[in-house]
Amino acid sequence: MKQLIKKLVEAWGPSGYEHHMRELIKEEVKGLCDEMTIDPMGSLICRVGTKTDSNLRVMVAAHMDEIGLMVSHIDRNGFLRFTNIGGLIPSTLNGNRVKFENGVIGTIAVENMWSKLYELPKLDGFYIDVSEGLNGDSGNKNAPIQVGDPAGFYRTCEERGNRLVAKSMDDRIGCAVAIEAMRKLKQLGSKHEVYFAFTVQEEVGLRGSRPAAHGINPDLGIALDVTSTGDTVKGDHMAVALGKGAAIKVRDGGMIVPPAVKNLMLDTAEKHKIPYQLEILNGGTTDAMAIQTAQSGVPSGCISIPCRYVHTVNETVDMVDVQASVDLLAAMLSNPIEGVKPV
Repeated sequence: MKQLIKKLVEAWGPSGYEHHMRELIKEEVKGLCDEMTIDPMGSLICRVGTKTDSNLRVMVAAHMDEIGLMVSHIDRNGFLRFTNIGGLIPSTLNGNRVKFENGVIGTIAVENMWSKLYELPKLDGFYIDVSEGLNGDSGNKNAPIQVGDPAGFYRTCEERGNRLVAKSMDDRIGCAVAIEAMRKLKQLGSKHEVYFAFTVQEEVGLRGSRPAAHGINPDLGIALDVTSTGDTVKGDHMAVALGKGAAIKVRDGGMIVPPAVKNLMLDTAEKHKIPYQLEILNGGTTDAMAIQTAQSGVPSGCISIPCRYVHTVNETVDMVDVQASVDLLAAMLSNPIEGVKPV
């Protein structure tokens, strides 16, 4: 699974530009699903199993997009000003490299760096230096970089014992969990009609999951996404740590998980001896919120993968948690599910 994760996290694909990721995932899931479609928003929908009177239609969502940036202005010297795609953290940007779709690499720098060492920089104080990447063509229509061009962060995946460090674990790790669960279901068999939705534009407002949920019309929704941890120096006050298992969401900034859905996950983890922990996230949310509020409402929850340093280029996960998330999802989908629909 580590090689799959490395392939996914190193791929280029900011929100709105997920087409390269979609092609990668299509290759990975060939032969693992009964039907594969692309919805009008660009989400990849993979169906496993068939709906009957005695089972559920389940939507499993993992978003393909990553945070990034977009060129907003090119000055006469060829330096690029930019705006955010998703939740950039300005204090983490200086010195990072970014990559444009055409392969041009740039370095993010901040104005007057040495005179502002103790100031918290704002986004409009940064620029991208592509050096010779513009080939002297800055400011004309033949330049390799134009206003409106998106860029993603450029960083390889590192293995540190049982942990992986990379950009875009949010949410390529969720995509990896979904793919590996599909592999397990190929062996175990799915008891339900499951739609694995590899969604777009989550980082800019859950824009892909809601239309996907409208199209699928599920009985149950499950998101796969990262969550912060409380196990770092002066970290968040939360009961989630690396290496302790899959994080079963109780609530976050956008949703309260229905008790029946939470208990389904807890009972499954207990029955199959899968390590787990409970997640309460004070801010932020996932595709589960969009699924929950689609149509007339869908009982929804989230299996979260603990991740340090979310929305930086060094997002860190532990393979114990990743494997536990795969096992929990596969166990749920390969067994009967009862009691999640409101009476």
